[in-house]
Amino acid sequence: MNNTAQFPYVAVKNARGETALRPLIPVRLVYGSTTVEATGLIDSGADVNVLPYNLGVALGGNWELARRGLRLSGNLARYEARGILVSCTVGVLASVQLAFAWTQAEDVPLLFGQVNFLAEFDVCFFRARGIFEVRPKSLS
Repeated sequence: MNNTAQFPYVAVKNARGETALRPLIPVRLVYGSTTVEATGLIDSGADVNVLPYNLGVALGGNWELARRGLRLSGNLARYEARGILVSCTVGVLASVQLAFAWTQAEDVPLLFGQVNFLAEFDVCFFRARGIFEVRPKSLS
């Protein structure tokens, strides 16, 4: 098994039609017996991982049974959020358990933040080269 996964930055358009490069990463999420392929944004400024409502439902999550009491800030502060643990596989790397703030917001991307994506993985950004690398913390 390879110990480092390398990904290209992805060009995306914002609401004004401007193109920007973003560190988007394809992942495999597993919750119970359900697997979903998704793409998330690595956001080193985000305190927590954020799971959009519709993706949590697609994974088979039960909003009513999810852990209550989470508060998000910024543009997500107006939405209720609940805790959910999901298994995540990045490329060819070993699967890890990630804690997500599952938000009722549907127009937010899947976000990977400090707790706990960036606690489980080291990420090296090579923006000038247009790539980034992800490596498990056990290799650091």
